[in-house]
Amino acid sequence: MKIASLGFALLGLMAAPAALMAGTQADTAFEDIAHRYIEDYLRLNPEDATELGDHRYDGRLSDYSAAGLKAVVDLTRSYLAQLGAIDPAQLTGANRIDVQILRSNLEYQIFTLEQLRPQENNPRSYNGSLADGIYVLTARETLPAAERLRSLASRLAGIPAVIGQAKANLRTPARVYTETAIDQTGGAINLVRDDLEPLLKQAPEMRAELAPIQEKAIAALTAYKTWLKDDLLPRSTGDFRLGEKLYRQKLRFALNSDLTPEQILARAEAGLAKTTDEIYATAKPLYLASRGAGAKAADVDNRPLVIKTVLNRLSEKSLTDVTIVTRAQEILKDATEFVRSHQLVTVPETPVRVIVAPEFNRGASVAYCQSPGALEPQGETFFAIAPTPTDWPEARKRSFYREYNDYMLHDLTVHEAMPGHYLQLAHSNQFKAPTLVRALFSSGTFVEGWAVYTERVMAETGFGGPEVRMQQLKMRLRAIINAIIDQKIHMGTMTEKEAIDLMMQQGFQEEGEAVGKWKRARLTSTQLSTYFVGATEHDDLRAAAEAKWGARFDLKKYHDTVISFGSPPVKFVRQEMGLE
Repeated sequence: MKIASLGFALLGLMAAPAALMAGTQADTAFEDIAHRYIEDYLRLNPEDATELGDHRYDGRLSDYSAAGLKAVVDLTRSYLAQLGAIDPAQLTGANRIDVQILRSNLEYQIFTLEQLRPQENNPRSYNGSLADGIYVLTARETLPAAERLRSLASRLAGIPAVIGQAKANLRTPARVYTETAIDQTGGAINLVRDDLEPLLKQAPEMRAELAPIQEKAIAALTAYKTWLKDDLLPRSTGDFRLGEKLYRQKLRFALNSDLTPEQILARAEAGLAKTTDEIYATAKPLYLASRGAGAKAADVDNRPLVIKTVLNRLSEKSLTDVTIVTRAQEILKDATEFVRSHQLVTVPETPVRVIVAPEFNRGASVAYCQSPGALEPQGETFFAIAPTPTDWPEARKRSFYREYNDYMLHDLTVHEAMPGHYLQLAHSNQFKAPTLVRALFSSGTFVEGWAVYTERVMAETGFGGPEVRMQQLKMRLRAIINAIIDQKIHMGTMTEKEAIDLMMQQGFQEEGEAVGKWKRARLTSTQLSTYFVGATEHDDLRAAAEAKWGARFDLKKYHDTVISFGSPPVKFVRQEMGLE
């Protein structure tokens, strides 16, 4: 059933209890501003509205024209001015935090459009309309097939206009942006051509109406892919590095953390040494067990040798593009039972499904979790895994699956699903407040930090034994190195060789993983820092709770409390828990 308005939705499944709705005049003013802003945001960002679960705009696409982008900036500035008239000291309850989250995100939007300008220098910024907005209507089964197909027809009809706006806007992107956009546009073509068929089988009466629209969309995307190759790629001479000034500004918005780049780098470098000690301590008994009496003392003391030898042995239990999804399903079942039996955190009842990542969404990460929108809390979560690129040579594919071996897949499943992203986001969707600010603006640092933190919890509790503990520590090294290369690439001059050497030599990563991460680091400035910074803040939060509560500390209760506030920046959870 479609939601008539967000105001109605707030009185329904996302509504706060009546006691939470009562407050000061400042609360009333803030809630009015937040409600009006969210209404405008979802109207102007219809793909996000669909993802959130508001289906009023399912037939629309975003407006990337110069006038449309200016309207977004002007509207955002007006809401910032309105927030400036509110005394934050007079706010109560969730509003005390949500006003800060909303203000920061409004400032971030203006900074993005006026300073970063992805509409001009990143063709991937149009994927939301050209692919994501189509995919979400095919993947989510919360509405009847015929209704979704009518919305799809409208969105498909709007694709040529979006492409026209992209062509008008794009200037001189970095080459890696355009190369990735070319590949992902090919995925969008396949999506429009092939992935509507299951819906059409459910509503065959829509086939004749949709066919000509579908053909025009495919033709427009095909021509766009050619344009990207022949026109934009030759002039894609922009720098993928943000530079120090823009990186500092973006990092402050992206993390919403009090840590400076210098503090992050110092803690990362210290964490690299500490985690290397831990992985060696875990590897040593495994090495001795495999070598037996033949182990040489000099070899045992050679830390890189011991760690690499054990990791190499573990990598022999490898997977393939054909087997990885089925194996992930099995591991997810085991992880869920482990969490329940060890009373680590409350397991949600909402469904999760392991899928092959759609082609248009490949190229930036190996796996991801796509949860249902906050207005569709009963919807299905997807734990998506991307197969290796078809143009990779067999040697690189084998290298990749030595990295993502069976033991590593255990840790990846913990991170993406149980008790990582799937579990946390399912709890987040149950958070209730007077506004949808936290539902709309979740903290990537909190979300990714929780997932990395739970890898440690599961491994230390014994999930998968010391073999999985090795992979968890290797992943921790990866999170640490992610933050280092993110900063040194975008604030400095780190080269591909320097980054890959660091990942392979100190992170013990396979060549295929390191090459892929170099690409991702160039595509997603600041995002790679969220893992380490978020995990660090979660570790600090737990340490503070243990110190304050002492013998009264209960791990399950602690975890349930931490993820009961939605997904705000960790510093606000610390405030809510009285751990400042």
